[in-house]
Amino acid sequence: MPAARLIRTVPTPLGDPALPHTLPVQHGDTEVTVGDRRFPAPWPRRFGTVAVSPTADLVVFAGTHALHAVDRFGAVRWEHRHGCWTDTECEAAHTSYTEYADDPDHAVLSSGSAAFSADGRLLWAHVRTFDYEDMEEWLVLDAADGTVLARASTDSVASGSDHVPHPDPAYMGLSIAEGEDRSPVLWGHWDGAALTVQRFPEEILLGVNPAGNHFLTTDLSMTSLSLHRMTDGAVTLRIDAGEDVRWDFQGAFAWDDAAVVGTDEERHWLADLRTGAVDGPIGYPFPVSGTARPAGPGRWYTVSPGRDRLHVWELPNQTCRPD
Repeated sequence: MPAARLIRTVPTPLGDPALPHTLPVQHGDTEVTVGDRRFPAPWPRRFGTVAVSPTADLVVFAGTHALHAVDRFGAVRWEHRHGCWTDTECEAAHTSYTEYADDPDHAVLSSGSAAFSADGRLLWAHVRTFDYEDMEEWLVLDAADGTVLARASTDSVASGSDHVPHPDPAYMGLSIAEGEDRSPVLWGHWDGAALTVQRFPEEILLGVNPAGNHFLTTDLSMTSLSLHRMTDGAVTLRIDAGEDVRWDFQGAFAWDDAAVVGTDEERHWLADLRTGAVDGPIGYPFPVSGTARPAGPGRWYTVSPGRDRLHVWELPNQTCRPD
């Protein structure tokens, strides 16, 4: 049984912690902290998600009605307004969350998401449009000033989404949650002039390896892991979960040839993506809960049940071997 070694524990009293780069992120109702930097929030946490630049000098709040960029000094860098993410039909072009903060029709919200490219120059964002015939789109924006460089329809009606940055800043992954029947994975490529999108229907994106040449998905029933070549999306390996077992919808593709993946039994496993072998469950020095999330090459993190601590882990004998 592989044994995880604790690298560090980070207190996260604001809750909703993450580790998208090297500094821990906490998302509270009035602010987001990135390490010791504080960014004022334009709306409470339940009204959206956040994206943090690799250099931690810009935070973008992906909210119900807008993308709102705040710099390290607390100043608004730019804002891009979009259609409303409420689950009830809303055609309003909101200018502030106070317009709907206490509105019962906006009590249940779907959401999009956003993420920075690996070099921090681009922001990719999944947003609502103002067109009910084509409700959602994927934007590529200049992170410095919010200029929209490209857009593509996602052909989706999402309840939520999650971006997976690629090591190559020209690429980005997007996993869209639409329910049991339609939850696609999209891979976007921006070459500086045109945006191209490759679509993988009925998949959930778990991650991309550090080398950037493979990505990992699970099917909507979460019974099988699939390893895809990045160049053409072809499946090169499948790993079944086993009878009456389901894979988690998140994982940590922390090595070029292996990933930490969880099951619905709240146990984590080491999947060898060269052979398809699964080793585990991974042993921890104390009980952990929830999914494994990437924390850089060779590492992953878990969040405590109370979401007030973030734990970073590694496997001492596991190395990141390029293909």
